[in-house]
Amino acid sequence: MGWLYYDRYYILLVVPMLILSIVAQAMVKSTFNKQSKVFSARGLTGEQAAARVLYHYGITDVRIEHSPSGRLSDHFDPRSNVIRLSDGVFNSSSVAAIGVACHEAGHAAQHAKGYLPIKVRNAILPVCNIGSRLGIPLAILGYFMGFEPLVSIGLLLYALVAVFQLVTLPVELNASKRALAVIDETNMLGEEEIGGAKKVLTAAAMTYVTALLVSLAQLLRLVLRFNSRRR
Repeated sequence: MGWLYYDRYYILLVVPMLILSIVAQAMVKSTFNKQSKVFSARGLTGEQAAARVLYHYGITDVRIEHSPSGRLSDHFDPRSNVIRLSDGVFNSSSVAAIGVACHEAGHAAQHAKGYLPIKVRNAILPVCNIGSRLGIPLAILGYFMGFEPLVSIGLLLYALVAVFQLVTLPVELNASKRALAVIDETNMLGEEEIGGAKKVLTAAAMTYVTALLVSLAQLLRLVLRFNSRRR
């Protein structure tokens, strides 16, 4: 009967959030594909657009590299100070490519300017990695052992995953805000084109929102499940 409760919480809490997450991922791909077919009238590539954002912020120690990684694998690596842009972004002059490239340059600007949320995220990352790997296993082990302190430790560790995702949200939103502001101020894109870039970045932001919701739903599910044993 206990495992029936377990499944019930999973179906009621986690499954809807997982579905929402899948929808968000599909929206990112769909929006990116659509805006990848809309090309900038000014002909800037993703590489050139990212370079303009760096120039705007006076950043001279960040490189922009072409990465052979898969689609939508674009990222800024603060350890090596490199913006890595994928095939569909680096040489493309599409609205989608420019939006994504400028977003990654926005992350570089955050590091250069000492943006507080990104400092907090980087500081808690090591502990959160531990929580993502050990949180649930420890909670389950404590449950079967009947050792409630271990359950609490596991849940606390897993809660750090949600904390990390919560801190990540303003980081991602701010990177997009910086990107769109520079795009507008430097006239990289026309008015309608900026709208397309904004759609791509908004769709991408929703994946971070749904990831947070999945973690919160999973945490609530585990808390309810383990608490049901006490009754």
